[in-house]
Amino acid sequence: MFGNGMFGNGMFGNIFSSKNDNNTQQKLNSAEKEQIILDTLANYRSENFPQGIISVSLDLTISQNKNINIALSMPFPCQGELDELAASLTEVVQQVVTFKVQLQINEVRSFSLKGSGSNIKNIIAIASGKGGVGKSTTAVNLAYALIAEGATVGILDADIYGPSIPTLLGLQKAKPSSTDGKLMTPLIAHGLHAMSIGFLVDENDATVWRGPMASGAFNQLLNETAWPALDYLLIDMPPGTGDIQLTLAQKVPVAAAVIVTTPQDIALIDATKGIAMFDKVQVPVLGIVENMSYYLCENCGHKSHIFGQAGGEQIAAINNSQLLGQLPLDFGQSDIIENSTGDIAHLYRRIARNIVGQLFLQLDNRSPSTAIVDKIK
Repeated sequence: MFGNGMFGNGMFGNIFSSKNDNNTQQKLNSAEKEQIILDTLANYRSENFPQGIISVSLDLTISQNKNINIALSMPFPCQGELDELAASLTEVVQQVVTFKVQLQINEVRSFSLKGSGSNIKNIIAIASGKGGVGKSTTAVNLAYALIAEGATVGILDADIYGPSIPTLLGLQKAKPSSTDGKLMTPLIAHGLHAMSIGFLVDENDATVWRGPMASGAFNQLLNETAWPALDYLLIDMPPGTGDIQLTLAQKVPVAAAVIVTTPQDIALIDATKGIAMFDKVQVPVLGIVENMSYYLCENCGHKSHIFGQAGGEQIAAINNSQLLGQLPLDFGQSDIIENSTGDIAHLYRRIARNIVGQLFLQLDNRSPSTAIVDKIK
C-alpha cells in the first residue's frame, strides 16, 4: 500500500535502525519531524496517488508532547488511506500524527438537471452486463464506503423492473415526501440519500412497464428529486446492455461508470458487453469490480476460488481498463453500516478510493507529479 517500501528499507529506514546502546530509539526534534513529514508527503505514491498527494494547502503544526495535526485539502475522499499513512508516520516520528482532510471535489463532467440537479457534482453509474452478480449490493456498500471516507453521497435506483435498493436499505415500506408539492425529498438511511421506483409503486407494477414508460419513470426520479448537495450520486443501473440501458446511459450525465462482474466466463463476456455499451455513449469506464471472487474460510482463512480465478483482471487488461478490487462470496449488505472497521468494510473503502481517485484523474490528467503547497505554521 505504501509504495516502494518507504518505511522499511527506503527513505526513512535509517530512523528505525538509529538506536543507542540502551536499545532506545533516537529522539527527533521538531525540525526533523517536520522534514520527515514533508518529505513523506512529497514522495508518497500508491494506487490512489500515482502522481503524488495532490493538495491545495498543507498546514503543519508540530510541538513536543502534543499530537501532530496535519490539515490537507484534497480533491477526492481518501481518509482511510491517509489514516494508514498517519499510523506509519506516528511510528517514525514517535508522536501521534493525524490527518484532517477538507474535501474540495470538483465536477468531472458539466451538466444541468431540473430541480436540484445542480447540487450534484459527479454521477457514477454502477453497472453489470448480466443480473445476479451482486451489482446492487456492491453499489450500496460503495456508497457507504464513500460516506465513511468523508463524502456526501446519494444513490438512485435505475433498476426500474427490479428495484432492490429499498430492501437493501431497510426501507421497504417507506414513501418519499415533498416540501413544495413539486420535488420529492429523498429518503435517508444511515446518511445515504436514496431514491427508487420501489418507494413509489408496487414492485409488481413496475415489472410490466414497456421501455418508454420505464425510461420516463427513471427520468422523473432523477430530475424531480430534491437532492441535497452531493459529492457523488451513484446510479444503480439495470443489468444488461439492451435498449433501456443505452437510453438511460445517454439521458444521464454520467461522469464515469464501474462494471461489476463475477469470475465466471459468461459473466465476464457480459461484462465486456457492458464496457462496449458505455464506449458507445462516450462514458469512460473506470474499472472492474470482481464480486464473489473467492470464498474465505472462517476457520482457517483459506481462499477458495469457486467460480474461477483472475477473470476480472483479464477482462480489465483486454479492455484497457483496470481491476478496482475483488470481493469475497457471501456477506450481507450492512457490513459497512454495522462494522465500518471490519475486513469487508476495508475492502470496500479501498475500492471506493480507487474509483474516486481514478475519477479525479479523468479530470486532472494535467496534474504535476506532486502539487503540494506547503504552509507551515
